[in-house]
Amino acid sequence: RCNFEFDLCGWKQDENDDFDWHLRTSSTRKLGTGPATDHTLQEPSGHYIFIKNSFFQLSGQKSRISSPILSRKNKNCKVCEGVVVERMKNLISIIFYYHMCGAHIGSLIIYQRTTLKHDKILLNLTGNQGNFWQRKALSLSGDGDEDFQVVFEGIAGEGPRDGIALDDLTFSRDC
Repeated sequence: RCNFEFDLCGWKQDENDDFDWHLRTSSTRKLGTGPATDHTLQEPSGHYIFIKNSFFQLSGQKSRISSPILSRKNKNCKVCEGVVVERMKNLISIIFYYHMCGAHIGSLIIYQRTTLKHDKILLNLTGNQGNFWQRKALSLSGDGDEDFQVVFEGIAGEGPRDGIALDDLTFSRDC
C-alpha cells in the first residue's frame, strides 16, 4: 500500500525511460497543472506522484515507475482471468487512483511485467479523463510461474501544462 505521504514505498523509477515521476503536493503545483489536492488526505499538502508535460519533454516520451517484485509462489496474490472485478472484492490485485486532465494530455499505460520482461497491458488511457481523482481496480493474471511487477507508464502529450497524477496504489492484502 502506498499513499506517497513519505516516500515512493519501494516503487522504482525506470532507468531506461525518458524522464521521471515526481513526488509532489498540490501546494507546490503551478496554476493549471495537476490536481488541487491529493487523493489520500484531500488536502493541498498531501502527496502524490506526477508527470507533467513540459518544454523539456517531447510528445511521446515515456516515464515509468515499477512496483516491488511480487511472487508467483503466493497463490492468494493471483486472480483468475475472466472474473468480473466488481465481484472479486478481496481478490482484487491492485487498486489505484489517477488524475488526467488537460486538452493535450498524453497516455497512461499500466502493465504487468514478468521477471523475464514479458509485458501484458492491463489498461491504456489516453486523453483528458476529467478534473477529478478516479478509482481503478485491476486484476493481475495468474498465468505462468514467473514473479512479476506492475508498471505505470506515463507518455507525454503535446501541451506544456498538462500532466498525469497517481495516488493510493494498493495491492490486495495477500500480495
